[in-house]
Amino acid sequence: MAKIQRCNYVMYLLVLILLTMNIFFFIKELESKSKCREQEKKNQGKLSWSQKAAEEAEAVASISCSGHGKAYLDGLIVDGIPTCECYTCYTGPDCSLLIPNCSANAFGWDPLFYEPFWMENAESSAVVIAGWHRMAYSFPDPTSHLSQELEKTIRKLHSNAKNAITDGRYIAIGVGASRLLNAVVHSLSMENYSSSPYPAKFYAKPPHYPFYKLQTDYLQTRHYEFIGDPSMLNNSDNIGGDVFEFVTSPSNPEGNLEGPVLKGGPNVKYIFDRVYYWPQFTAIPAPADDDLMIFSLSKLTGHAGTRLGWAVVKDVNVYNRMKEYIHQADMEMSKDTLLRALTILRVVNEGDGKKFFNFAHEILRDRWEKISHIFSFSKRFSIQHIPTQYCTFLDRAREPSPAFAWVKCKREEDKNCTHVFFEEAKIRGHPGTGFFADNTYLRLGLVTRRHDFDMLISRLEQFISQEDENGYCISPSINNQ
Repeated sequence: MAKIQRCNYVMYLLVLILLTMNIFFFIKELESKSKCREQEKKNQGKLSWSQKAAEEAEAVASISCSGHGKAYLDGLIVDGIPTCECYTCYTGPDCSLLIPNCSANAFGWDPLFYEPFWMENAESSAVVIAGWHRMAYSFPDPTSHLSQELEKTIRKLHSNAKNAITDGRYIAIGVGASRLLNAVVHSLSMENYSSSPYPAKFYAKPPHYPFYKLQTDYLQTRHYEFIGDPSMLNNSDNIGGDVFEFVTSPSNPEGNLEGPVLKGGPNVKYIFDRVYYWPQFTAIPAPADDDLMIFSLSKLTGHAGTRLGWAVVKDVNVYNRMKEYIHQADMEMSKDTLLRALTILRVVNEGDGKKFFNFAHEILRDRWEKISHIFSFSKRFSIQHIPTQYCTFLDRAREPSPAFAWVKCKREEDKNCTHVFFEEAKIRGHPGTGFFADNTYLRLGLVTRRHDFDMLISRLEQFISQEDENGYCISPSINNQ
């Protein structure tokens, strides 16, 4: 009996010791968590390894450059301070000096009219890249060339914009749409070469984006060749092999929705360049359902320097050949580019895209109204007609808002429209010959920064106001004033 009592006593003592220890460690854990919470509160609003990078970015962004330029982290450093890079027609250390008799720049490709949106959304669109961010060539899955999150974001983007069907399609990416264009040419020509001794022939209706011909010719091979205007092809011609047509919709430079020129046949296939098929540039009558569609970040958001394009592809064999081409040409896409693109596109998708697309559409619509109004008074020049169309994104009839004005010099003596605008109006535009049209055409960009566009409008108003009722100048040209 005594032994049993001693055993019970020992057990009670052990239980008491264990209980005491548990209470002790529990109290210590609470104290530790409390200290952590206090430290977290102290650290709130503070950065660790990213602090210096954030401070440098904020410091450079705060340099005003008189409102006529910008400073950049990778710009020239003078006395330890990044220097201003001035906009067109401005100079000086702080870009405060206006260059006399400077030409209005309507030549440029860069869609910089988006800048105010990204400045307003600086916080959500900023990207901090750690020094160790994705240092490997590939993602953990070596068969994947883009992250699952980016692919989901791209598909959601098209769903929001209602401009393309992506269900059941593959997403291929490349260094801008230009790289993808040649990846498509290579992929389709290899398919043709496997079944035909003839080279694949590529066509595009003029006026068209110059890279269709320039890039195809530059990367020439016996497997394919660029022919030109598809309307010159007689359907009865026995040309052999497959025929491919680049279809740009909306067209560059005219801005109208286009369909193929070549019709039907098992050997006729289409490559749809839809980089401008977004609600800010054109009406979206319905989601595009083409076999092969190409888009780019540069036209969508203005981030031309990020260099990202993607293709929506129906045929898995074409998709795989495109991926292989991109792999051989570039090894892999820049992971820094893909991270920035993911961040940017997430901002675009906010609110189902309404905020972003409405912002861009309102600017371009206003610009088209202004430039159309000015040209309506001219007998000497005309610009393209774009009809009002129903848009599924806006759910209403939509006013035109193209990226470019395609100007026609109508007088017989104005054989070089580019020369006329530069010499008489001090306006620099893109020659029509650059789009395989004739010299009587000129493209004026409407996607420039506000100060460039305002200067263009000012010069145009002054230039066209000099015309008499027959289109001849009634006062000295701007160049001579």
